[in-house]
Amino acid sequence: MWALNATLHPLHPHHFPPKPSITSSLQTTNNNNNNNNNNNHLIQTLSKQGHTKRALQLLSTEPRPTQRTYELLILSCTRADSVSDAVAVHRALIDDGLHRDPFLATKLIDAYAQLGSVHNARYVFDEMRERRTVFVWNAFIRALALAGRGDEALGVCCQMSETGVCFDRFTYTYALKACVVGPGSGSGERKGKEIHGSLLRRGFEWNVHIATTLIDLYAKFGLVSYAGKVFDEMPVRNVVSWSAMIGCLAKNGRPFEALELFWEMMVGNPDEVPNSVTMVSVLQACAALSALGQGKLIHCFVVRRGLDSILPVNNSLVTMYSKCGNLEMARRVFDRMDRRDVVSWNSMISGYGVHGFAEEAIMVFKEMINDGRVSPNAVTFISLLGACSHSGLVDEGKRLFYSMVPEYHIYPSSEHYAGLVDILGRAGRLEEAMKVIEDMRIEPGSTVWGSLLGACRIHCNIEFAERASVRLFELEPTNAGNYVLLADIYAEAKMWEEVNRVKKLLEARGLQKVSGCSWIEVKGKIYSFVSVDELNPQIEQLHALLVKFSLEMKEKGYVPDTKAILYELDEVEKEEIVLGHSEKLAVAFGLINSSAGETIRITKNLRLCQDCHSVTKFISQFTNREILVRDVNRFHHFKNGVCSCGDYW
Repeated sequence: MWALNATLHPLHPHHFPPKPSITSSLQTTNNNNNNNNNNNHLIQTLSKQGHTKRALQLLSTEPRPTQRTYELLILSCTRADSVSDAVAVHRALIDDGLHRDPFLATKLIDAYAQLGSVHNARYVFDEMRERRTVFVWNAFIRALALAGRGDEALGVCCQMSETGVCFDRFTYTYALKACVVGPGSGSGERKGKEIHGSLLRRGFEWNVHIATTLIDLYAKFGLVSYAGKVFDEMPVRNVVSWSAMIGCLAKNGRPFEALELFWEMMVGNPDEVPNSVTMVSVLQACAALSALGQGKLIHCFVVRRGLDSILPVNNSLVTMYSKCGNLEMARRVFDRMDRRDVVSWNSMISGYGVHGFAEEAIMVFKEMINDGRVSPNAVTFISLLGACSHSGLVDEGKRLFYSMVPEYHIYPSSEHYAGLVDILGRAGRLEEAMKVIEDMRIEPGSTVWGSLLGACRIHCNIEFAERASVRLFELEPTNAGNYVLLADIYAEAKMWEEVNRVKKLLEARGLQKVSGCSWIEVKGKIYSFVSVDELNPQIEQLHALLVKFSLEMKEKGYVPDTKAILYELDEVEKEEIVLGHSEKLAVAFGLINSSAGETIRITKNLRLCQDCHSVTKFISQFTNREILVRDVNRFHHFKNGVCSCGDYW
């Protein structure tokens, strides 16, 4: 049996004075009734006004508060965020014999859940063993789900079913939430599908709340098609269901579709006004596509709707502008924020970092420390280490890493070690990077070995590349990128037999290299390109322009870099493939379809290759255009034939 936490009980039963005895006098009874009504009214009024402590003091003079009085007292404790007050009310309920009232028990469990006191919620639930209504069951399942105890919540659902109590729509909603917060993704996904089947048999699938929770569930596990099917079959949708589906697409690598769905909501459903949750997801989609034009439109909508006072929306605006290449606007939003949390600071630090401005990122970090209102967290240091890596600040990166524990009590995770390995590896200090891995206090994860393998590609170190790939093939057997990276390193060293061995291993495991894809926004529309894209209606114009640039570059000594082509082709064919890379096509499309002098902004799903980097530098000088390319690692600002990365990426 679970017990109430004694340390939280300022009002122990022996603190209450004895209750007055009931006399036989009718006048005394009437007086008591009047006092009872007056005291109930006074306690209720104090509870509504938030004077919980004063209301609690009156409990000792009250023969028996009504159910309504106790309900308002419990709600007052929740609003006051006071577990100790809730425990005091709980003890008074026990003294008055009302602790097994199903209605009040439900309210008390809800209060304990919101106050984060699951053990006390369990005590109430256990005391209701013989009088558990569906509302009591639901309240406790919800309490466990809110506390992140998904497996326990699902276990209680099984108990509920075994006792013969029928699930209602709230039970299904909380059970689905429990699947999301459960510890095992495979287990949560399977149980979620089982619950989906059960609610279909019971006819609950059309309920808008359940359907929305199902979308959230499938979004959590990356099952976008399942979420889409639920959404498409909903007979009625509200802003929450629209937001859930938009968020599902944005969070699962489908930003283009997320934006399309948002505009469908805006145009076809004028009664559904987007809320702050919708805006966060839409801004995330804009950031993923570097869709600055659409991002600005969303920003205008945010201001018109008065959503610019909401912290998560402002944080998303900072991230959106940073990832769209407009650091000036990101900083302006950041500086205008009335309140900042750790996410705000991290967003600004990360923004400077991915653009290669490590000194500015470190300055923001120092502002954060000097401000004193927000402490850095693990993400802060991941962003700082990434910034130092992109800018080659080895000593500063090491100093930050080794300050985490003594100065900020943050113990490095695998991602932090990966950041340090990346800093050292990019700088050519591979022996030191290897020593860091060997001395790690935790088991090196795939991010650590991946950082080492990436550094080996830059410096063509076969020995460490092979050591890293052996571990990566064990940790990530289906990640084709690791095999391709190793093959690239062998190709750089002209070890063709090893290249063929890795290619055969790739084929034997049924893996394929991820295709290069690039996006560009022109005149408010987003266009996507894949490498050697023969289906694009302007492909002949694009190729003609790229060939022209290539010939002019060759006259100035340019030699196409075809080392990344691992197939046995002649040099002319390899040059054609390299010339058709998706980012080159996107640049050519931007030049043809945008106004003279307009900045071209491109997003690439992979790392920018050496040849594309060289060609884009030339194009920026030849056309007098600024070209921004965001690859999977960082931003490249091309202007006047120079890249902001300093050829260090």
